[in-house]
Amino acid sequence: MRVLKKYEDYNRSEVHDIFAPHTKFTPQAGTWGLQGIVKIPGTKDFIFYVTIGEKQGDYVFEEGITEDGILTWQSQPSQKLTNNTIKALINHNDSINNIYLFFRTEKTKNYTYLGKLAYVSHDYEREQPVHFKWQILDWDITTAVANRIGLELQSIDIPPIQQQEPIRKLVEFTPPDISNKNRVASTRVFKGHKVDFADSEYENKKLGSYGEKLVIDYEKQFLIDNGRPDLAEKVLHTAEIIGDGTGYDIESYELDGQKKYIEVKTTCGGSKTPFIMTINELEFSKAHAENYYMYRVYDYNKITCTGSFYQIKGYLQEHLIFDPIKFKVSKK
Repeated sequence: MRVLKKYEDYNRSEVHDIFAPHTKFTPQAGTWGLQGIVKIPGTKDFIFYVTIGEKQGDYVFEEGITEDGILTWQSQPSQKLTNNTIKALINHNDSINNIYLFFRTEKTKNYTYLGKLAYVSHDYEREQPVHFKWQILDWDITTAVANRIGLELQSIDIPPIQQQEPIRKLVEFTPPDISNKNRVASTRVFKGHKVDFADSEYENKKLGSYGEKLVIDYEKQFLIDNGRPDLAEKVLHTAEIIGDGTGYDIESYELDGQKKYIEVKTTCGGSKTPFIMTINELEFSKAHAENYYMYRVYDYNKITCTGSFYQIKGYLQEHLIFDPIKFKVSKK
């Protein structure tokens, strides 16, 4: 029996044999032989079969993949937002359950396995079908693979940089309602919003470093503007000087000279994009609650090196929702 590997091609029978080998497969019929969304027996996992440009009756599916691995995808034309499967997809948590994407550009081709998906957003103004955006996790497709399967990646439009006035590198906003899990969007925002998924970003140290440097500049300028240039000179990029493991990234100061320990989390996505924290970072926020700040930099623009941010002070577990997704395990 074949095993599952990224960017290899499979027919429906082979996919069935990998995920449900003890059930019956009937070509061109039933769940495994025909349907676009397949629930894997005994799990809350799904398989998506996607064929670009497919029609169902008079409806033409508007689907595609961007250069950074964002899949635009529609449900079946009969499905509404109240459909149980749709509700399960909206509430999908990729750290617990899986959605496997099998993709092709023509009906005559086999499907190529492109990887697992993570929910990004859905359009609450449209249904029958429901419109989704998904991030393909660990997106690293090569030009050779894209050409082989006939995939034309959609470009990401970058607005021109305006230079008429000095750019404010980092702008502060109030924290969002973190408890609002579902990242719904109006049709206008859904079609135009550029997204980046943060569960892979935490490994991207370069992006993290960019965000930290924005915060350092912001802290120094704040101290200078408020008459404390002496403190501005003492601001330290701890993560760069000492390295990871201290529980914070930047050492700064209040205007009265009290130290501030700042942890920076950066994303190109929106303010509600989830992020990763270590147990060491969480415990440090508890031990130093009076002096601890988490700066969440979001909407980071790689072209202009600008972004927005909000800050949370104190023990983070009192303000944020923590979902355990990994454990260090040893024998009793």
